[in-house]
Amino acid sequence: MDARSLISLIPSLSAYKWYGKVTRVIGLTIEAKGPQASIGELCYILVGKQGTKVMAEVVGFKEERVLLMPLNGTAEIAPGSLVEGTGRPLQVKVGYSLIGHVIDGCGRPLTGEALPNGLTPYPTDNPPPNPISRPRIKEAMHLGVRAIDGLLTVGKGQRVGIFAGSGVGKSTLLAMLAKNAAADLNIIALIGERGREVKDFIERDLGEDGLRRSIIVVATSDQPALMRIKGAMTATALAEYFRDQGLHVNLMMDSVTRFAMAQREIGLAVGEPPTTKGYTPSVFALLPKLLERAGTNGKGSITGFYTVLVDGDDLNEPISDTVRGILDGHFVLDRELANKGHYPAINILKSVSRVMNDIVTDEQKRAAEHVRSLLSVYKESEDLINIGAYKRGSSKQIDEAIERQPEVISFLRQNTDEVAIAEHSIQQLIQAFGKGD
Repeated sequence: MDARSLISLIPSLSAYKWYGKVTRVIGLTIEAKGPQASIGELCYILVGKQGTKVMAEVVGFKEERVLLMPLNGTAEIAPGSLVEGTGRPLQVKVGYSLIGHVIDGCGRPLTGEALPNGLTPYPTDNPPPNPISRPRIKEAMHLGVRAIDGLLTVGKGQRVGIFAGSGVGKSTLLAMLAKNAAADLNIIALIGERGREVKDFIERDLGEDGLRRSIIVVATSDQPALMRIKGAMTATALAEYFRDQGLHVNLMMDSVTRFAMAQREIGLAVGEPPTTKGYTPSVFALLPKLLERAGTNGKGSITGFYTVLVDGDDLNEPISDTVRGILDGHFVLDRELANKGHYPAINILKSVSRVMNDIVTDEQKRAAEHVRSLLSVYKESEDLINIGAYKRGSSKQIDEAIERQPEVISFLRQNTDEVAIAEHSIQQLIQAFGKGD
């Protein structure tokens, strides 16, 4: 920022700094008398003899008290601890030199090193693009996964949910997308993950090549609920910054469910009533605000992939249902397929891309519909086929489905280290299945 820009900021600066004092701590919530602050404002709580600053955010008010929630632990906070208002929400530093780094929800490197030079402060909580100014999605995003590029084509700026129970391959699929996708940059948010799995994902699943074109934001399950919320917000803000630079960004978040659980913790702590399955109303208000920030604008695009942890493989539980209604498509990972060693375990019949018909050729569309028809017919008759009750010749459709089932499965399967070039996948699909009805 040049001197003229700095001088122009002087009239907006306050000559006062506002302070308050901690009165009590109840569970996750800190009550303070003052400072004068607004919802979402970042405050510092001065603790210990050295006056160490603990970051906290204003999350509500109760009578004449300010309710704060810490971004770090509350161990050293005591009655009378000084609370310093900053007059602004949380900002993180962003820039091209951040690529290849792993940071926390506040934008600090997890390695403990200093941030690179040349970064720009950027707010973490931004409004979604104006719906009228959003360009329509007209171009495909090639992801290097045959089943997706061929049958569930994703467009640049589309937002897709990946729905699955635990241990069905969500993180593995995300890593494949990060390594293979034809995006300029990946922003990967690991929200509420086990600490052990973070390094496994970076070194084993993503690898050095994937990390070189990615920024990873980590907020593990042991961190305060507000830090998990900020992890998702920070990752989205990074994607927005690079989108405004004209890049096509892949934003991958694992998982939205843990983001919702963190907001539920905050809502209950500040006194919100639990509603659907214990989730507070603020959860269902915050989800669209987060998810709608991805997409296209006049400069670039954010293609969003959000994993949703499905409890007991129930696709109709509240978070799954809400997220599915907001996004532009969903991939359902099937435990039954995973148990058969079929990876990626995408259930094509339960999955949909809502923009596919607008961005693919008629030939590809017909071939994809033919594959879906073969899968559907085989699925409906599978029990009869397995027990030997079906007699060949009874139905031409079933005969074709049985005959071509190995070919369909071969097309849909892909090793995690295999890169499927999208043009080849689509050509293979059309040549093999394009002539069927």
